[in-house]
Amino acid sequence: MNFLSPRALVLFLVVTFSCMSSISAADKKPAANKNTWKPLPGAEYKVYKKTKQGDLHLNIYKPTDWKAGDSRPAIVFFFGGGWRSGNPSQFEPHCKHLASKGMVACTAEYRIKSKHDTTPFECVADGKSAVRWIREHAKELGIDPDRIVAGGGSAGGHVAACTGTVIGFEEPDENKSISSVPNAMALFNPVVDTTETGWKGGPTQLGERCREISPIHFVKKGTPPTIIFHGTEDKTVLFENVERFTEQMKQNDNRCVLVAYPDEGHGFFNLRKNSEDNYYSTIKKLDQFLTSLGYLEPKQ
Repeated sequence: MNFLSPRALVLFLVVTFSCMSSISAADKKPAANKNTWKPLPGAEYKVYKKTKQGDLHLNIYKPTDWKAGDSRPAIVFFFGGGWRSGNPSQFEPHCKHLASKGMVACTAEYRIKSKHDTTPFECVADGKSAVRWIREHAKELGIDPDRIVAGGGSAGGHVAACTGTVIGFEEPDENKSISSVPNAMALFNPVVDTTETGWKGGPTQLGERCREISPIHFVKKGTPPTIIFHGTEDKTVLFENVERFTEQMKQNDNRCVLVAYPDEGHGFFNLRKNSEDNYYSTIKKLDQFLTSLGYLEPKQ
């Protein structure tokens, strides 16, 4: 009988153990993606929702003269990224600006495909949870529960639009007596139609359920007043989509302001180095819209 040398035996055992470990690891179900976002500088970081994929936070910016007992308007932004990626920092400049104007401004985390292996349906549910949490904690935040704005860009604009239109997707363990519907919406190149008549990726990504979270199909009288910023040359979300949404809003006697940016494409509004004009232009028009609603003080 041939025996392995001590050195060969050690090598045999190492290789065998390594193979067994690999097989065992392959048999295990991958761990859920955890929230890896970090708090944004200067913001309060509050958990607004606990999910099986991890906690979701709001980055909250308050005016420098904020005090307990205030009753200020508030806004919550949802970042873009196709429901797959993105970061709350996208709307950090907007939050800082609006906080300087007297609002309590938040930029929200919500579940996305790359971090949490979720679908757009969870995104919509998280958006509703964020609005409800802000309203439920109005006293703590020093805000007026009847002056809450939902805003966002692209997929985040879709999430914001859904909070003001789509029915359902309310979490069963939340207090339904507190509304998840905002009082106004500020949308930047938003997806407003997820069916075959709108954003072409809708039916592909959402299948037969594509109409369930299609904002344009839920517009009715009483939908919150809305401002939309959109580039006429947007190839990701066609300008025609928001034109139809605006018309639908007006047909139902709702206020909807569509601000067109000629020759601009998708994401034109973001604050970028050496390309700030569109950011400041949209911010100025957003200020005017919020002032018209009584959410910002008119310039003296």
